Amino acid sequence: MHKIWLLFDPRRTLVALFTFLFVLALLIHFILLSTDRFNWLEGPKAMKAASVTLSIVPPTPA
Repeated sequence: MHKIWLLFDPRRTLVALFTFLFVLALLIHFILLSTDRFNWLEGPKAMKAASVTLSIVPPTPA
């Protein structure tokens, strides 16, 4: 394992890793905020009342 750290600068590698993980966490949170189910700030959006029309059709003789 120590030979890997001889190839890469540990400080730059860790900064790059933490930056990538932070950006990934922000991306996941914004994706979740854009959904209706997982939006914890605004809550679920109120559904518009759907008008349901039922038409009763008499059975046709076969």
